[in-house]
Formats: sequence, structure tokens, C-alpha cells
Amino acid sequence: MTLALLATSHSPLLDHVDLPADVSGELTEAFAQARAFVHDFDPDVVVNFGPDHYNGFFYRLMPPFCIGYAAESIGDYGSQAGPLNVPEDIARGIAEAVIAEGVDLAVSLDMQVDHGAVQPMEIVYGDITAKPFVPIFMNSVAPPFTPLARVRRLGEAAGRHLATLDRKVLLIASGGLSHDPPVPRLSNATADQRRMLMGEGGPLTPEAREARQQRVISAAREFAAGTATIQDLAPEWDRELLRILASGDLSPFDAWDPGEMTRIAGNSSHEVRTWIAAYAALGAAGPYSVRYSYYRPIRELIAGFALTTATPA
Repeated sequence: MTLALLATSHSPLLDHVDLPADVSGELTEAFAQARAFVHDFDPDVVVNFGPDHYNGFFYRLMPPFCIGYAAESIGDYGSQAGPLNVPEDIARGIAEAVIAEGVDLAVSLDMQVDHGAVQPMEIVYGDITAKPFVPIFMNSVAPPFTPLARVRRLGEAAGRHLATLDRKVLLIASGGLSHDPPVPRLSNATADQRRMLMGEGGPLTPEAREARQQRVISAAREFAAGTATIQDLAPEWDRELLRILASGDLSPFDAWDPGEMTRIAGNSSHEVRTWIAAYAALGAAGPYSVRYSYYRPIRELIAGFALTTATPA
């Protein structure tokens, strides 16, 4: 067994906005570091902790966690669409191990994932089917949110099981950090928005998806120009999160209140649950060290954007 970790913000806007030259250069270097790390490690299987943005999971049934025994990428924002190469035996083993440790986990034999799950695979491999891939969904946009202590325990349980496998496992965390893009919330949704959040009528039509994507792209341009009304980024909060993750002791997250996370860092800051789970999984196998760390608040992407790699110490 060998574990390694890549944690990265994702953004559907990467190919849809113009970035300043210095920011673009920094991201190019960060993604190059990620590719080199992953290709040097050469995993046998990828276990991905990722969110969803009301594309595969809806309020008609919103679990805090779900693991896919089979999965398909929907291809939003131009991401690669199609079936993922999910090894069902490994996914089932993770699910059974996590549940045996007392952490409730839903399972799906037909999981639909969006850019939030597959973008890191596109960045490092250029192909979402390049490696066997186990998707673990973490609810990160639909309140109420499960406590972070539960997220940590889920990651630890998964990590203890993965440490018993005779395989090289790459843990990927995809999401965050501070950001609050224009995603409808159930508490103040219009009737039409409520139907969307419920998933009524099935998946979005291509026309509806395009309209939704254009709203986000327009909001990003306004946010970069300083004319948007969405919540600002929270660099200090982001840096404290990265500090705790690098420390190896994730227990301070147990005291983080979901409501305060939303107030300080935005509703979509809950995507850092994927980072906490993945780092907890790595830590369950023993002490670790962060090998590379990049962070910058990038208004054009409506995100406190970070990328880290880590290995056992």
C-alpha cells in the first residue's frame, strides 16, 4: 500500500474567462507541479472526494456522503462526458469499511458527476478514464451540512481501509476554498429555482444548462470588475484552513460551525469538506508532509484557489 494526495480547487470558469498574465502563469506552474507529482507516483487507482452542483444530486434526496459503484460524467462547462472507469470491488470495499466504523454512507450504482469531480483528472491526465476512479460525493452546496467531525471520521475510515490494499492509491480532493458563486439556495429560492433544486423534470436540458453556465460566467466577470453583489473571498480563512491541513492534526476542524463557514467564506466554501476528508484519509495511514502548496485569491474564478500535494512523511 502507498497513498498520496492531490488537493485542488476546481473552477468551471478556467476555460471561460480571461485571467491576468501573472495569474495564468502561476496556475500553469501549479498544474505542472500537480501533473509531475501524479505521474511520478503513477497510481493504480484514484479515490476522488468531490462535490456536486445540482447536476447529479438534488433535494429530492440529498445524502451527506455517497460512493459510486458506477458513475458517469455529465460534461458540464465543456468537461469530458461519459462513463468513468469505476472498479466496483474497490468502491464496495470502501463503503463496507466506512459503514462498519459507524459512518453512514449512501451508495449509487448510477452516479452522475459534474466538473467538480472530473476536472482534476482532466488537468493531470487529459482523460477522465486514464485511471480506475472511485467517486465519493460530499454534499457541499445543499444545507443542512453534516458536522466537519463527521467528515473527518469518514476520511479516516476510508484511509484505514485503503491502507490495507496492495495498490498505490491517489487521493484527490476537489473544491473550495472560499467562494460564493450565484447558486440558488433553498431558503430563498423562487418557485422555478426550487424545482431545479429538487431535480424535477430530470437533468437540465442543454439550453437550460447553457443559460445557467452563462449566468455564472457573467457573475465572474462582474466580480472581477468589482460590480457583483456576491460575497467576497476570505483569504485569511483560506490560509488558516491550509495551515491546519498541513499540520497533520485535523481535530480543530471539529469546532468549525457550518453556519459560520457560510457567513465568513460563502456557501460554496463547504467544498473544503473534500479536502478535510482526503487529508484525514492520508493521515489515517500515518504522518504526512505537504510537498507543494499554492494559494491565491482569484476573483476572475470567484475562488480562493489552492493546490497542494502531500505524501507520507
